[in-house]
Amino acid sequence: MTGRFAGLNVLVAGAGVSGRSAAEALLAVGAAVTVSDASADRLAALASLQAQGAELVAGLSEPPEDTELVVTSPGWRPDAPLLAAAAAAGVEVIGEVELAWRLDQEKAESPAASMGRRAAPATWLAVTGTNGKTTTVSMLESILRAAEVDVVACGNVGLPVVDAVRAGHQVLAVELSSFQLHWSDSVAAYAAVVLNLADDHLDWHGSLVAYGDAKARVYSGNSVAVANADDAWSTRLSAAAATDARRVSFTLSAPQEGQLGVEDASLVDRAFGDRVVLASVADVHPAGPHNVANALAAAALARAYGVEPGAVADGLRAYQPGAHRSVAVAEAAGVSYVDDSKATNPHAADAALRAHQRVVWIAGGLLKGAEVDELIAANADRLDAVVLIGRDRDRFAAALARHAPDVPVREVTAGDDAGMLQAVRSASEFARPGSVVLLAPAAASMDMFTDYAHRGRAFADAVRAVVADSPAASTHGG
Repeated sequence: MTGRFAGLNVLVAGAGVSGRSAAEALLAVGAAVTVSDASADRLAALASLQAQGAELVAGLSEPPEDTELVVTSPGWRPDAPLLAAAAAAGVEVIGEVELAWRLDQEKAESPAASMGRRAAPATWLAVTGTNGKTTTVSMLESILRAAEVDVVACGNVGLPVVDAVRAGHQVLAVELSSFQLHWSDSVAAYAAVVLNLADDHLDWHGSLVAYGDAKARVYSGNSVAVANADDAWSTRLSAAAATDARRVSFTLSAPQEGQLGVEDASLVDRAFGDRVVLASVADVHPAGPHNVANALAAAALARAYGVEPGAVADGLRAYQPGAHRSVAVAEAAGVSYVDDSKATNPHAADAALRAHQRVVWIAGGLLKGAEVDELIAANADRLDAVVLIGRDRDRFAAALARHAPDVPVREVTAGDDAGMLQAVRSASEFARPGSVVLLAPAAASMDMFTDYAHRGRAFADAVRAVVADSPAASTHGG
C-alpha cells in the first residue's frame, strides 16, 4: 500500500463520530492507528477497529513517542493537555476535515489510491457562518440534485467529510464550523461563503476576532469567494482574504452587478448572468428574510459550480427543512407553537423572533460568552411574555429588566423534560389568540439536555401534552 499515510503512526484524539470515521479511513490507507478518549464507553464502541489493527487507549495526556500525526475531534480545544503536548513535541495536529481533504487530493496524485468509485478529487463547496449553515448546505444539496449532480451534504451537518470523500461523490456540499476550520490548514474549496458572524463560541476562541479568523479560513484557495453584502463581518472577512478568487456577494436588496439579490419578489442573479431570474421568493421555505438569504447563498455556490437557473427553483421547492428549525408543532385556541431549538445563539434567535409579530418566548440555556441585550432591545415590542429556562436565565432576566421592563417574565428552575413541560405550561398561560409560543433559546442546550435536538423533542412532547385536551387543538407532524 502506497501514499503519504501508509505506515504513518497516527493518533486519533476522540472516539466520537468523526473520530471513528477518521480511524477507519486511516486504517484503510495503511496507517498505524491509535485512538484515545477520556470515555471508556466511547472507546468500547470502537472495539471492531481493533480487529483491523487499531490500538485503543483510554485517557492519554500526551501522544505515544512514535506519533507522527494527530487527528483531533473538532470540539477539542488547542489547550487540551493531549493536543498541547503534541504541539510541544512538534507533532502536527489536524482535524477530520483536513484529513478528508488530504485523502481526497491523493486521488489526483495516485489514482490507484482512490478509495471510492471515482479517481478524481471531489469539488468542494463550503459553507460557514454563525447561523444558517445547515439550512444553506441542505438547500445547496437539493439544488445540485435537481441539476442531476452527484452530491452529498457533509461536515457539521452530520455526515463526516472523510466518509463523503471515501464514497467518491462528484461534489461535496460541506458545512464547516469554526472548530473544524481551526484544525484545517490546507483545505481549499472551489467556492465558499461566510454567511454571517455574531457572538458565539467565545468561550472556545477567546474573542470575536479570533472566532472570525477561524471562519475566514474557508476563503483560503477558492476560485469563487461569496460574501453576504448585508453582513459587515462577512464582507470584511471576504475582502481581507488573501485570495485571487472571483468575488461575488448576495443581498436581500436589488442586486448590483456581481451580486445575487431580490427584485420583484424573485431571486435574481447578476453575478453569473444578466438579471437572470432563479426562483420566486415564494419558493423559499420556511419563509423569512434569513432563509431567503440562505437560499441566495446556496444559489450563489450552485451557480459558481455551473448549475442552470431552472435547477435553483426546482431545488428550493424540493428542499425539506431540517428538524427544530422553525417547525410548527401544534395550534390550539388560536395559539401556534413553534420549535426553533436550533437557535442556539442570539443571532439565530433574532431571526426566529423577527418571523412573528406576537411572541411568548421560551429562552435560556448556556450563553457561551454571548450577550443578549441587543437581541432583547431589538425585539421587545413583539414580546407578550418570556419564560426562562437553563443555567444562564439570570442574564436573560437582567437584560429583560433593562430593555423590556413591562414584559412579564417567569423563570423555571426545574431541569430536563420536566422543566420544559413547566415552561410550555407557563407559556400557554401567557399566550392569547394570534400569538406564537416560540422556543428559540438563544443559547446552547447542554445544561439541561443532551443537545438541541433533545431540547426540541422535549418541547414538542410538552406542547402536545399541554394542548391535548383543547377541542381546537391541531398538531403537526415532525
